[in-house]
Amino acid sequence: MAKYLVETYYNCSFKVTHYLDEVNEKELSNLEKRDDGKFEIIEVKLDNRKTKSLEKNINKNTGEKVINSVNLITDKSNKENLVKEDNSNFIKNVHDGVNRRFSMPDRRKGYIQKATIGDHKVYLHTGEYEDGKIGEIFIDTSKEGELVKALMNNFAIAISLGLQYGVPLDEFVSAYVDTKFEPSGKVYGNDRILSASSILDYIFRELAISYLNREDLAHTPSIGLNVDKSKDTEIEEGDEQNQFLKMVKDITSKGFVRNNYKKKLVDLSDIRINLKGKK
Repeated sequence: MAKYLVETYYNCSFKVTHYLDEVNEKELSNLEKRDDGKFEIIEVKLDNRKTKSLEKNINKNTGEKVINSVNLITDKSNKENLVKEDNSNFIKNVHDGVNRRFSMPDRRKGYIQKATIGDHKVYLHTGEYEDGKIGEIFIDTSKEGELVKALMNNFAIAISLGLQYGVPLDEFVSAYVDTKFEPSGKVYGNDRILSASSILDYIFRELAISYLNREDLAHTPSIGLNVDKSKDTEIEEGDEQNQFLKMVKDITSKGFVRNNYKKKLVDLSDIRINLKGKK
């Protein structure tokens, strides 16, 4: 029997959602290179189908008849069933590729925030991807039993897995902010959060302020907001300054500087330091 190669062409419409800190030409030009987008398939349509003969000595007329019989499907019901089956398989393959875990790099950035809620000390550890997006958290507490510590550790693992599988941080923030249980009350050691209704409320307020710029969840204003905007325009005008800021941004934890890395840099280019060793 003759062998044939069947090629099927699809038109796929899908939406990709990205979260950006800034909108400029450089960020938009490199948007396709980012792998942290959220995919959503809108529609998949069967465009056309072509059949090619793989036999060298086959009769051309026979080949043309087979090709015409495959390309011209007159039965509407059979065609609809074929399209539905192909679409379902195509969507399944796309979802299998999209719904995968983005593992953290072996050497990663992040920060540690110590705070006290009531008489309980809470240490929040974060891990970031190379682009500054948060990918994991660790929660350590003091004056707690083994059961509570184990639950908090496994809760942090569950949140980390969700972040690495593409769950947006704002979904966790909306779910856990304003949860109420003890310990609660005044917060000491955090410059932006003065009180919390629970440990989870405090943790996700801190993450929202540091990684999502959620100033509405902070109790104190950001220092960087009071800086003169004219200084920002001067920094953005120099190519060397932009390159330097990009380098600092790449090696600095985004959560630690709370996205205000431009305001927290100190220019030491005009300062000379003489170091004299002992003879």
